[in-house]
Amino acid sequence: MKYSYITPRKKSVFTQEIQLLFSFFSITIIMLLLTYGFLLYKNHSFVKDKKSLFIEKSQLENSFLVMEKEISYIENQKMLSETIYTKNIVLKDSISNLFDLIPLRITLSKAQLLKNGLILYGITPNKDIYNFMLQAPLRSIFHKTYSSFYPAKNGWYRFVSTNYINEDEELSIDE
Repeated sequence: MKYSYITPRKKSVFTQEIQLLFSFFSITIIMLLLTYGFLLYKNHSFVKDKKSLFIEKSQLENSFLVMEKEISYIENQKMLSETIYTKNIVLKDSISNLFDLIPLRITLSKAQLLKNGLILYGITPNKDIYNFMLQAPLRSIFHKTYSSFYPAKNGWYRFVSTNYINEDEELSIDE
């Protein structure tokens, strides 16, 4: 018995609607899996970058400490050089003042600077010129002044003047 005018088709569980639904679900699952894989890759990349940044940070901190030590050393060297420069200027001015202190009639042959004193060697026409023109200013500067004279061949006198400053008195003045 035949009730239909067309030939029967085979019926399948997978109809067009189910096939369409299955393809949408498959595409969605594939997209979710690809997104999950992408997120796993990015997470791994971020962890790797975090480790490299941590290592770089520790290296920068170490180099920062080294730079701070170098800056401290340079600042100390600068302070030392400024101190030396200041002492040199003071010494230069002191030597200039010493030579300004020497009158024209007295000739120096040698001057020795000591830590706490000064030794002068020279020639003077007579003892009075030395005593009034050089020894008086030296006594106002130094605490102890000793002079010795030796006659020269031309009638003048050779002299050696040793002058000392008491460091104890100088320290009490500074305090």
